[in-house]
This record gives sequence, structure tokens and C-alpha cells, in this order.
Amino acid sequence: MRHWLLYLLAFAAIVGAYLAPRIGQDPSYHQFADRRTIAGVPHFWNVLSNLPFLFVGAYGVWAWRKSKWQHHHDRWPWLVVAVSGFLIGIGSGYYHYSPDNQTLFWDRLPMTLGFMAVFSAVIAERVNARAGWLLLGPFLIWGVVSVEVWRRTELAGAGDLRMYALVQFYPILAIPLILWLFPPRYTASHRIWQMILWYIGAKILEALDAPIHRTLGLQMSGHALKHVAAAMALWMPLRMLAERDVTAGE
Repeated sequence: MRHWLLYLLAFAAIVGAYLAPRIGQDPSYHQFADRRTIAGVPHFWNVLSNLPFLFVGAYGVWAWRKSKWQHHHDRWPWLVVAVSGFLIGIGSGYYHYSPDNQTLFWDRLPMTLGFMAVFSAVIAERVNARAGWLLLGPFLIWGVVSVEVWRRTELAGAGDLRMYALVQFYPILAIPLILWLFPPRYTASHRIWQMILWYIGAKILEALDAPIHRTLGLQMSGHALKHVAAAMALWMPLRMLAERDVTAGE
């Protein structure tokens, strides 16, 4: 029954994305509230606020080497998660230096790798170790394809973000269900819940970009703070790797 609930959620999400109307890229998406050039760097704080991702990626590789593993299949999704930290920092910084649809592709691409790798890791550690490992490759390909579909449809004049939205938001729905249905094989799994909360906070900050910028005056905008919150979201499961131990339950 637990597995069928996961299958049902996946089926509903895929059908819902297919039946939903096409989601085009909002032309005003690139018009961030804080566009100041400081020290010759355009959109200074939106660029600089991606540095935490680089530190999180370095920490993640260290934590991955230090962590204890019950099964060797559990290891590899988390390595991709750690490496995605570096790539997100570079890709997002590149995009915010010169925001447009072409650079946005390099912002979104590494994020999909992070989303899919975390999802694969949770499946491996909660549902089935071998299944999570075997799904890692297809999930990563799915993430890359979702961004490429958006890019190609955007170039054709009819951008479609439905597949990318599915890659970004379906794991946020599925992971809590997996955490609820399946017992942990490691301690410190509360860090996954903290990851979800930080990510939700990041999306809220992103939505409040302009109001936060007006409130803070010449300080950071909501979008720059979103980068910090998203880096914290990524740090939580990587911190878990350094803290945890193998257990039959938690």
C-alpha cells in the first residue's frame, strides 16, 4: 500500500502537468528589484549571494567522505547533491550577472540535478537502496530534459515550463510522503524536514523580492536572501551526512 501511494502521487502529478495549460516564461521574470552595479559588478547582491552555494558544495564533499553508509548504493546520490552546490553557485551567479533566458538555462540546469539527486537519495535511504541508485541516472536525465524542453520551446516562441515545474515541485510533495511512510535507516533524518522548510522559505523570499528590498532600503533584496535560504536548504541534508549514524529506526 505504501508503494502504491507513491505510484498514485507520481501518476497524478504527471497527468496534472500534462493536462495543465502551457506555462510560458514571464517576460518580467528577469526584472529583479535590486539592479545596482557595485564595484563594477551588475546586480551585485544577486550575484554575490550565490557564494554560500560554493561553501555548501565544499562542505558537502567533506561530509560525504566522512559519512557512514549502510549500503554502498546510498552514497552516490549524495555526491551529486554536493557537487550540485558548486554548479548552482556558478550557474546562478552567471545568470544574475546578465539575466536573460539564455543565461537562465545555466541557472536552472544545476538546480534540476540537485532536486533529482536529493529525491533519488531519499528513495534509496527510505524505500529501497538499489531502486534509488538505479533511478539516479534517469532522474538526472529527466531534470536535464525538462530544462532543455523549456529552452527549445522558448526559442520557438512558445515557452513551456510544465516539465521543469514538475521536476522542481513534485519531489517537494513526494519526499514528505516518503518520510512519513517509510522508517529511516540513519539518524539525524530531521535534517530533511529542515531542508524542506528552508526551501519553502526561499520561495517565499523570492516572491517578496521587491517588498523586502523596499523595506531594507539599500540592503539585500528578497531574491538575494532567497539564495542564502536556498543554500541553507541544501546544507541541511549535507550536514546530516556528517552527523548521522546507521540505525534500524529513529
